[in-house]
Amino acid sequence: MTAASPVLVFLDPAHPEGRIADAGQPQLMATDLGATRGDGVFESLLAVDGRPRKLQAHLDRLARSAATMELDIPPAADWRAAIATAVAAHPAAEELVIKLLVTRGVEGAGRPTCWVSAALPGPAGRVQRENGIDVLLLDRGYDSTIAERAPWLLMGAKTLSYAVNMAALRYAHEHGADDVIFLSSDGKVLEGPTSTVLLAHIEDGVKRLITPQLDTGILPGTTQGALFAAARNAGWELGYGPLEPEDLLDADAVWLVSSIRLLARVNHIDGKPIGKDPALAQELTRELAAMLAEEDGI
Repeated sequence: MTAASPVLVFLDPAHPEGRIADAGQPQLMATDLGATRGDGVFESLLAVDGRPRKLQAHLDRLARSAATMELDIPPAADWRAAIATAVAAHPAAEELVIKLLVTRGVEGAGRPTCWVSAALPGPAGRVQRENGIDVLLLDRGYDSTIAERAPWLLMGAKTLSYAVNMAALRYAHEHGADDVIFLSSDGKVLEGPTSTVLLAHIEDGVKRLITPQLDTGILPGTTQGALFAAARNAGWELGYGPLEPEDLLDADAVWLVSSIRLLARVNHIDGKPIGKDPALAQELTRELAAMLAEEDGI
């Protein structure tokens, strides 16, 4: 195995620690409903020096997503064992991307397909952490009340159906941007295709960290939750929307946060610079990044 080869570990009742599979060979049945219908859920997290970050938060969210989709999945202990096997089998690395995947399984079989992968991260995440990103605002096509009216749309669940999210990112790249912030059709700020939106306001020396309302159907961010806990302990005020595009443009700093890329400062939105004082925005970014690095359980 080369240093860049991913490790696959399938959750298998016959193998309590997980069954290692060859990532260079076919492993998924062509009739698996994850492949044919995108019917499944997943989580992505970062392991630093072999230690998975925010593992319990990701396991909890995986269980919630699975329950939303009426998927029976293995218990958390089985996932922890398979993750430990995957990390141990991969050559030592400063950072590893760990993915937990569940599909509804082979059509007609009545049992899910579950596996863990461990792989080196791509270079883009680190570059974007260091240099920041340019973002486009795109209409997601739903209003901000859709989650309550239409639970069958699975808003707030982390499903395998990511075709729209990937199409949005391709659109951004084709138009000179790095990422996207989705808006509801009634003009509310939602989330990025693979991230949560955060913004900061500083007034009379008081630092306030704000994120969009969760009842708009966005995915609850594990990194956002960890940052909110750390910021509260550091004396920041916290807030949950509702947010509109003007709130982003008026902020002292805006970030997209996620478990793999961590904290990426937004430099421009639709070509407009964010933050009246770039030095302040950089200072706030460093402060929040330090919180992420130090927060217990990250």
